Amino acid sequence: MNIIIPMAGMGKRMRPHTLTVPKPLIPIAGKPIVQRLVEDIAKVCSEKIEEIAFVVGEFGVEVEAKLLYIAEKVGAKGSIYYQKDALGTADAILCAKEALNGKVIVAFADTLFAADFKLDSAQEGIIWVHRVEDPSQFGVVKLNDQGAITEFIEKPKEFITDLAIIGIYYFKDGEYLKDELQYLIDNNIKEKGEFQLTNALENMKKKGTKFIPGQVNEWLDCGNKDATIFTNQRILEIVKVTENLVSQKILNSNSVIIEPCYIGADVQLINSVIGPHVSIGAGSIIEKSIITNSIIQNQTTIINSVISNSMIGNNAIYKQKGSELSLGDYSTIE
Repeated sequence: MNIIIPMAGMGKRMRPHTLTVPKPLIPIAGKPIVQRLVEDIAKVCSEKIEEIAFVVGEFGVEVEAKLLYIAEKVGAKGSIYYQKDALGTADAILCAKEALNGKVIVAFADTLFAADFKLDSAQEGIIWVHRVEDPSQFGVVKLNDQGAITEFIEKPKEFITDLAIIGIYYFKDGEYLKDELQYLIDNNIKEKGEFQLTNALENMKKKGTKFIPGQVNEWLDCGNKDATIFTNQRILEIVKVTENLVSQKILNSNSVIIEPCYIGADVQLINSVIGPHVSIGAGSIIEKSIITNSIIQNQTTIINSVISNSMIGNNAIYKQKGSELSLGDYSTIE
């Protein structure tokens, strides 16, 4: 089983947090989004993951090394491929054409999920979906009476179905998918100016490929600041009984931790109340502050503040009362 993870997007909706760090490496409950995605997929795979192919932009050698380490952690070979221009989802996947062989999972790196099933790799194709209140914002699928997918609709203006595609796909025949993606490129078949995976899926379906839906219990988005903070909250609740979230190497001086929280190594908590649903990266200092429902990254200092529903980056300093913040790396407000 190979996994292809397109992640070359610039993450503009997550700025300022993506000005210095690619969105898939933003931490959720102490782990990068893409690492949690890989681990979640590994849990539902009954077969060994041979290779994880990351399709990136010009992120630099340090980011690439982190991605290779993430693959290594689940026992897979990591590989790096590049998408130079934003030409659409089909183009992004095809950038990793060498990994499109045998059984393949394609997973876009801005979504997390909770599921309690094992992937049935005997199926020809599986499109993972989740019911949503407003399907007009998503690609959706329509099913027949036997539960097979009969139609792919991109952001329907009128209600057709509420089964939204969450951005994770399984293909039994990676070479077949590669050929269909290449057909779009060779024939310049675009939708909304880009080469779209859904066009390849529609062609495969017309040729007889049977796609079935794989439904997850929960779909967690990381598309903007508020969605990412909510995802951090839900992941903390989900993993609190299986992961050691609070490091043994913290300095707690007269502070209260209301779990679940993630607190990294060498964090100093001084006369503060932390939690619930707070993630604090390694080496940060929180003094005389109350923090709830927030993500704070590494080596950041917060003093005399009351903060909620906030994201604060690495190496930041904040010394005002505050309430709700979105503060990037190396920012200082005193």
